[in-house]
Amino acid sequence: MTHPVPLAEVWRGPRPESVHLGHAVICDARGEIVEAWGNPDEVVLPRSSAKMIQALPLVASGAADAAGLTPEHLALACASHSGAAIHTDRVGRWIAGIGHGDDDFRCGAHMPWDKAAHDALLCSGGTPCQVHNNCSGKHAGFLTLNRHLGGGPDYVEPDHPVQRAVMEAFETVTDQSSPYFGIDGCSAPNPATTLRAMARAMAWYASAGEATAEERAARRLWQAMVAHPDLVAGEGRACTELMRACSEPVALKTGAEAFYIAILPRRGLGVALKIADGGTRGAECAIASILVRLGVLDPQHPAACKVRNAPIINWRGIETGAIRPAATMA
Repeated sequence: MTHPVPLAEVWRGPRPESVHLGHAVICDARGEIVEAWGNPDEVVLPRSSAKMIQALPLVASGAADAAGLTPEHLALACASHSGAAIHTDRVGRWIAGIGHGDDDFRCGAHMPWDKAAHDALLCSGGTPCQVHNNCSGKHAGFLTLNRHLGGGPDYVEPDHPVQRAVMEAFETVTDQSSPYFGIDGCSAPNPATTLRAMARAMAWYASAGEATAEERAARRLWQAMVAHPDLVAGEGRACTELMRACSEPVALKTGAEAFYIAILPRRGLGVALKIADGGTRGAECAIASILVRLGVLDPQHPAACKVRNAPIINWRGIETGAIRPAATMA
């Protein structure tokens, strides 16, 4: 099968009103497909779901240890954070500690997604800094690696030593040459790969041991994500809430345009999924459904019910429908 299939549906009345089509793959520690929906060989841009791969050279090179980075720093390096104080304060101290400031970032600025931080910035008449960018933790990691490598200031350029190290790591863990890259919202290159290769990479993270520097780095990164789900995303966000809700350690990471990955270390499994229309609600419903299917998420947990079989309420408080997993995902 090469076309996308229904993964999530929006019901109103007795039948679906909208359907989110997509592709999803579960791979095991050998890189073999355990289960798949749609086209496993669909070429995709994993966007921010690849951040733990982009952070791999930071740790494997020794740059993280040289800079004294903690698991909190590593979680932020993998994060698409909400720009709350718990995120921006830590990233700010991090870059100051390595002799950098906000102007050294190359990610651009946007208003924080966290409501309290957003409202405080508006009420103060201030403007967002680059540290508010949801990718500022990743870019703090790039700056740290760049200091270690001795590269120039424009660390997001595709031929820069930092991005060459990232591409090498990406192609190694996916076990596939990247056919092209796109420029992400934070200006960094985002390599393309197949959905199967991305799931294989996540299974490699899940089963990483202690044999090589890269394996040890992978373990430290997923462990940091699991230990600090509030830093990976933020309060009210699906990544944070679903990681907290799982009955065993699971690292989750969303990416723009409805991408999602999951790393299940106790099972040696990796998951990658893409909703074809880019709809986040479809991706959140689908990843929660896969976690339920794998037995690591209680379908009745409030975090699961928020995105899966979630009621749609109108302005009078009347339930008018629901967002449900498609029959193939139930």
